[in-house]
Amino acid sequence: MKKLLLMNGPNLNLLGVREPAVYGTTTLADVEERVRAYAAERGTEVDCFQSNHEGALIDRLHAARGVYDGIVYNPGAHTHYSYALRDAVSSIDVPCVEVHISDIDTREEFRRVSVIAPVCVAQIKGKGVAGYEEAVDVLLGL
Repeated sequence: MKKLLLMNGPNLNLLGVREPAVYGTTTLADVEERVRAYAAERGTEVDCFQSNHEGALIDRLHAARGVYDGIVYNPGAHTHYSYALRDAVSSIDVPCVEVHISDIDTREEFRRVSVIAPVCVAQIKGKGVAGYEEAVDVLLGL
């Protein structure tokens, strides 16, 4: 059985509450349940992790080596400036798909650049929470 890690970065614990016009009303717990169920239908197990702390996310990426077959990762605001997280993703041999609920290319100028996407196998954006499921499909198709 394949095993994936679903990681969410800062402020994603507030899904369903924070800017529902942009991110919708689905909570993080709903997203995690949905992704687990979707992956289970495909014979895959998913562990979930969310943190507002860069170091905790880096530690979890480092610990993914040899444990997971892939990572679905919404880095939140870290997308745009965290070279430390970029380096953590690039330093492990676990394929990672970057996910964004909103289309970052159509938002504020500073949100249009991802420093993490170049070290991921794919970037999915603007598909709402369904983007997480698409990321599972990308990883299972590798």
